[in-house]
Amino acid sequence: MEDTTTRTVSDVARLSGVTVRTLHHYDHIGLLVPSERTEAGYRLYDRLDLERLQEILLWRELGFGLDEIGSILSDPSHMRLGALRRQRAMIVRKVGRLQEIVAAIEIAMEANERGIMLSEEEMFEVFGDFDPREHDAEVEERWSGELLDESRRRRASYGREQWRQALAEGGAVATGLAELMAAGESASSDAAIDLAEQHRRHIDRWFYPCSHEVQVGLGEMYVADPRFNAFYEKIAPGLAVYVRDAIVANAARVGS
Repeated sequence: MEDTTTRTVSDVARLSGVTVRTLHHYDHIGLLVPSERTEAGYRLYDRLDLERLQEILLWRELGFGLDEIGSILSDPSHMRLGALRRQRAMIVRKVGRLQEIVAAIEIAMEANERGIMLSEEEMFEVFGDFDPREHDAEVEERWSGELLDESRRRRASYGREQWRQALAEGGAVATGLAELMAAGESASSDAAIDLAEQHRRHIDRWFYPCSHEVQVGLGEMYVADPRFNAFYEKIAPGLAVYVRDAIVANAARVGS
């Protein structure tokens, strides 16, 4: 039996956890246009609208931007079941990745409690191919041996507490940028540029002097170098490009 129930925008906001303002925005950009309206012009959502909203929110959870989601949903070959299967596979991979990170955190916690200093290999094993030491050659080639020497000197001096702080700060910046991207914020927005500046200062503080010019070069490597790219793409699809664009916007703001 076909479900002919319709719900108001307030009902849908309560069910889904998104705001009424967000639903209005989705309608405005054509991402989720309610199937019906009352004579007074109030939005009414049917069952198919709710299914579409569910899919939108799942894509958002996976880090997709609104433009990307719109392209997926407007694709003539789009099928709901196929999309759900794809989303499930991506979330399963993400869960597996998070489980790896949890295990690494537990190892680090145990080492800290026992006063054991983990080796650099042990600290960075969870990040797979992304090991800052592997990129020394790129740093030396693009800028100067002085930056490389400084990076090595600083890394050699850090104890477990300093490494934990450095990793936490870097992770917070990457996560913050991923959240902005998922929320549909432009990479040139003030919020994204502010985080890009935090990224520059993080590199400058923990590894080597990082001018805006050096940071722009790093941003290009995040996109072009498969190892850097894979690191950011594991956090959220499209994040490497988003980070690069925010870095470029940060440099432009300083130069303006």
